[in-house]
Amino acid sequence: MRYRWNPWEDLQREVNSLFESRQRRGEESAEWGWKPPVDIYEDNESYLLVAELPGVDSSKVDLRVEDGRLTIHGSRELEHADKKENYHRVERLHGAFSRTFSLPNTVQQDKIQAEYKHGLLRVMIPKRAEVLPKQISVKITE
Repeated sequence: MRYRWNPWEDLQREVNSLFESRQRRGEESAEWGWKPPVDIYEDNESYLLVAELPGVDSSKVDLRVEDGRLTIHGSRELEHADKKENYHRVERLHGAFSRTFSLPNTVQQDKIQAEYKHGLLRVMIPKRAEVLPKQISVKITE
């Protein structure tokens, strides 16, 4: 039996696959909520974690440190949820979210500070003094 290649069949299969995976992601989003993007920056003294939380009321943000992990919980509500049937399109994700990050054992967990401004959550995570770089003086002898 000889198989005849049909490019349209392959294209249809690929398109169907894309729609199915997109639908699954949509179901996951609805079930699991959304995942705000996060940047993590390190310098000599600390780590800085910045999470984008546009449209999230600060009272809906919960930040915890437990067992060497930093967890950000929260939720973003759908604006005008009472008029949901009047929406033509809803692309911005809403609902509950949760992000958890393992902290290295080189940080001072009790000194972590956070600030929320203009939709950005900034979490300053200082390093322990014993892991900070130290300047060593060199004695010159002749």
